[in-house]
Amino acid sequence: MTWVSPRAMLACLLLAAGAAAAHDADILYIEAHRARAEAPEVRQILTMTPETLALLLADADGGSLLTRHGLDARRDAIATDIWDAMPLASGGLPCVRTAHATAPRQSFVELSATFTCPPGGMRQRFRVLTRLPPEYRVILGSVREGEVPGAVFADATRPEVDVPEGGRGTPLLSRFAGWVGLGVRHIFEGVDHLAFLLAVLLVGGGWRRVLLLVTSFTVAHSLTLGAAALGWVVLDGVQARWVEAAIAASIIYVAVENLVLREHRHRVLVTFLFGLIHGFGFAGVLAGYGLGESVVTALLGFNVGVELGQAVVVAVLLPVLRMVQRRPALHTRAVRGLSIGILAAGGYWMVERALG
Repeated sequence: MTWVSPRAMLACLLLAAGAAAAHDADILYIEAHRARAEAPEVRQILTMTPETLALLLADADGGSLLTRHGLDARRDAIATDIWDAMPLASGGLPCVRTAHATAPRQSFVELSATFTCPPGGMRQRFRVLTRLPPEYRVILGSVREGEVPGAVFADATRPEVDVPEGGRGTPLLSRFAGWVGLGVRHIFEGVDHLAFLLAVLLVGGGWRRVLLLVTSFTVAHSLTLGAAALGWVVLDGVQARWVEAAIAASIIYVAVENLVLREHRHRVLVTFLFGLIHGFGFAGVLAGYGLGESVVTALLGFNVGVELGQAVVVAVLLPVLRMVQRRPALHTRAVRGLSIGILAAGGYWMVERALG
């Protein structure tokens, strides 16, 4: 809920250590390599899960698609069903595919193709998406980096896009900064998280107690955010909806406590328990992004962004609340009035989310 505590960073690092590379089943990654702007030869690398490849090839025996023999047996089908369904153009003229190859990796399949292209900017139409469910996307980037926030992508509504020429990848610092920015933006756009934060701070007490509260929340949501992002805990659509409803319930509970309790001795424990739920909510934001093999970068960057965003909120709110606390009558009215408003908002969100 504020700055990144050492314990929060340690929790994220422990969760990330030894984790297998994550790769979202509904995302295809493609990158283009061109030696120089006017060079005729262009090499593309397309990576996807074997399950996605099986869907594209209408292949019931998808398990063999992570073997060299299984891929070689489907070489012609890959050429016609995939590469022919992703025509590449340069300078407004079609490119000619001269070769293609396949390679099984640890958890995904890598397809590569070489094209001869006219000079000019490249553009590609991904007709291949018509044979996949509508939530599938083609991310224009490397599976090693995942979907850097702001990356170009194609989907069912926008199947044709300009293709950036790459090869060197996005610098690690830039990728990390992108995930940090996404975390900060999520806090400022997440009205429910801000409402929970305000409800906790209304009776938070002094700086030391506030630090204890936000540290407990930080450790808790770091644990569940990491577990969900790494795939250790998987929530389907219905479960994710109930997580959002539970976040609304946490707002209601804290607001009611503010109204009926004179002392809040267990507020640290309550904040920790609800922090576990909010962590799954934060993970829902990452669920729409392909982490590729950059799960550690994405997880840590997003978590740092969440903490930075909350730090700004606390830095702005706490001095104001401290001044109000010096006037007991005003503080009582402020806690009651704001808690009633937060309670009403939480009730609305819970009903809306529970009903879907």
